[in-house]
Amino acid sequence: MLLDFEQPIAALENKLQEMKKLASESQVDVSEAVKALEEKIKNLKKETYANLTRWQRVQLSRHPDRPYTLDYIHGIASKFVELHGDRTVSDDKAMVGGFGEIEGRSVMFIGQQKGRNTKQRQLRNFGMANPEGYRKALRLMKMAEKFGKPIVTFIDTPGAFPGLEAEERGQGEAIARNLKEMFMLKVPVICIIIGEGASGGALGIAIGDKVMMLENTWYSVISPESCSSILWRSWNYKEQAAEALKLTATDMLQHKLIDGIIKEPLGGAHTEPAKMMRMLKKEILNLLDELEAVDSEERIMQRIEKFSNMGVVLES
Repeated sequence: MLLDFEQPIAALENKLQEMKKLASESQVDVSEAVKALEEKIKNLKKETYANLTRWQRVQLSRHPDRPYTLDYIHGIASKFVELHGDRTVSDDKAMVGGFGEIEGRSVMFIGQQKGRNTKQRQLRNFGMANPEGYRKALRLMKMAEKFGKPIVTFIDTPGAFPGLEAEERGQGEAIARNLKEMFMLKVPVICIIIGEGASGGALGIAIGDKVMMLENTWYSVISPESCSSILWRSWNYKEQAAEALKLTATDMLQHKLIDGIIKEPLGGAHTEPAKMMRMLKKEILNLLDELEAVDSEERIMQRIEKFSNMGVVLES
């Protein structure tokens, strides 16, 4: 799948393929032309992806080929055992979690999971968790705390499920309880936004000692389309909404709402998933080393202080 801003790159890549095909089928030497075109494509890619608008980064974060939570878990961890159910209502397929090993370290992984096709998307509810999903996540966090294992959460959701049945079962209370309990967890907590980070649905598993964002992701109280529909009564102004929301990883870091940005391969995580897994694994291991060196009580106080300092307060 090609996005609008990727069309010029695709056109040059097609031309390159035709040139290589011509060279293989004839005796014409086009090696210099091929080399020049490859350099031109490389430079165009660098220029394009270095100057993406906020809306274009939103588009990249939603690319259907991007790795999802389970892709990352299986890509960076071994011996992953998925755990199910909130022990109250049901097992929410939009929220996954379980123990896995990274370089011999046991880690509790939790995250929203989207689907690849229509059937999977329905099963995963498009990555929108119900209250039982957040309660399952909290149950797993408490289990990790009991056994003294660090927690890594992957955030990728367009928001918590807004259906009537979700509200009846206490969607707001489930998310609020997660916020409260995550502040007090005695084990290291690393939260990584790997795609979409929308509203309380994302925040429900995003209170951590380190909150990181992949380069082409977004994190905001509302999606650009929903913001546009509220302000302009139309989705046609989503680009302007994205600019106003300042929702990219760079924006979040400038406002001190996250702790760092994890670079992606040129073109996005989906272009070189294996490389993305290696980069993410290295980052997680470095963060675990840093956090485990801090006393648990001190870590909790730093976590609380970090989130308490967010935002702007004007005193009269």
